[in-house]
Amino acid sequence: MELLPAIDLHQGQAVRLVQGDFDRSSTYGDPEALARSFVDRGARWLHVVDLDAARSGRPVHRDLVKALARSVDVPVQTGGGVRSLADVEDLLAAGLARVVLGTAALEDPGLAVAAATRHPGRVALGLDYRRLPDGRLEAASHGWAAGSGRMVDELLAIVAGAPLGALVVTAIARDGTLEGPDVGGLAAVLDASAIPVVASGGVGSVADVAALAALASPAERRTLAGVVVGKALVDGRMSIEEGLAACAPSG
Repeated sequence: MELLPAIDLHQGQAVRLVQGDFDRSSTYGDPEALARSFVDRGARWLHVVDLDAARSGRPVHRDLVKALARSVDVPVQTGGGVRSLADVEDLLAAGLARVVLGTAALEDPGLAVAAATRHPGRVALGLDYRRLPDGRLEAASHGWAAGSGRMVDELLAIVAGAPLGALVVTAIARDGTLEGPDVGGLAAVLDASAIPVVASGGVGSVADVAALAALASPAERRTLAGVVVGKALVDGRMSIEEGLAACAPSG
């Protein structure tokens, strides 16, 4: 399981939000400096999200994302405001390793299939979900400002067979809370799809990372390909070195 330290961009700064709420944010300074610090401490991947673009649909920090990717020598996965095949190709041409499609893919799942077919392994589907009272997982869109009306299992059925590099699965209710990941939701996605799954949301400790590394879904016994960690790293609750060690048992 890979550790993907997260860098979220808002108004040119690295920030962390709680449950996607811009009114509950903390600022952590220069994004490129933060990226280099993660890599200097051993990170092998980075996960970068343009929060302003995710909300507005415009590439607010596109140049910053490209510059950040050039400033480090590890693969960078990015999302936020990616609304077209042209956006995907612009970012891949600039050196990003993998591009995450969120809102656009929820509105048109065929876009994710087409982009992945054109760029096998370099496109991910972002599944940011809220759990409904009946237990179903509803995907959210537009920077988590709205429910999409689409259920996660419905979307997984549509993209089954597409050569996606990953599903980046975020439990919105857990994101930025440090309360632990939604293990049940992740297990359900692992059983419902053969695409590699990267977990996101709620990781607050090394123990949480270790639990995700040990997770095997009930039916298919599938394991996670990676975990995105943000606030726990920048707040000093765990180090890159500790996170990498916790990931290692999963291979």
